[in-house]
Amino acid sequence: MNTSIQDPIIQIKDVNFFYGEQQALKNVNMKVHRNKITALIGPSGCGKSTMLRCINRMNDLIDGARIEGEVFLDGKNVYDKDVDPVRLRRNVGMVFQKPNPLPKSILENVIYGPKMHGLHNRQKLYEIGIESLQRAALYEEVESRLSSGALSLSGGQQQRLCIARTIAVEPSVILMDEPASALDPIATTRIEDLMLELVKNYTIIIVTHNMQQAARISDFTGFFMVDENRCGHLAEFGETKQIFFNPKNKETEDYISGRFG
Repeated sequence: MNTSIQDPIIQIKDVNFFYGEQQALKNVNMKVHRNKITALIGPSGCGKSTMLRCINRMNDLIDGARIEGEVFLDGKNVYDKDVDPVRLRRNVGMVFQKPNPLPKSILENVIYGPKMHGLHNRQKLYEIGIESLQRAALYEEVESRLSSGALSLSGGQQQRLCIARTIAVEPSVILMDEPASALDPIATTRIEDLMLELVKNYTIIIVTHNMQQAARISDFTGFFMVDENRCGHLAEFGETKQIFFNPKNKETEDYISGRFG
């Protein structure tokens, strides 16, 4: 039995999300399976990134934003009052569209999270830094300049550095919001290859406008649409092969085939 299918790590139940008076998400229900890559696709403005940020409560930082419904991580509603958002974001890391390295050295970027969470043993921090760079497939390119500034790296290297920084605090889930959209094809391929390696140890949810990318790397795909009120909803969710080759929803078929969006 495939336990990842039977035992979803994340369950999204009846989620409605609002920016002030404007509803951005309506009645979203979705299960995210453990150690799988789930891709969220759909036209601009359909709520993909909003849904992603609901999972680690990044939307809490936006004035006037509010959520209804439940988001369960390992059976616990992340919006319960006893959940610490900072601790949650340690367990549910995030990689953004534009690489955002800190104005520090390469090594200091990677170990920043563990230090902020109270680890000060220099040898242990160094070991975490090296291991994280290795797991992010960046160490061999930077091993001779770990004390150099991170901003000197190429865009693709900076994005892998941000991934190393994310996994240094040992999350169980990694959220990626169009992580390769600003990168060239070679750097994009490296990020995709890295995701396929990382998913052995992490659950990955990626928002992407690149349908070929979703088809290449994801196990499951959710297709979001926007209604006449500019409100996003999950039109279809399933295994990626089914979504791309045998969609149940005509809107999904039209989007996949390029007839709209």
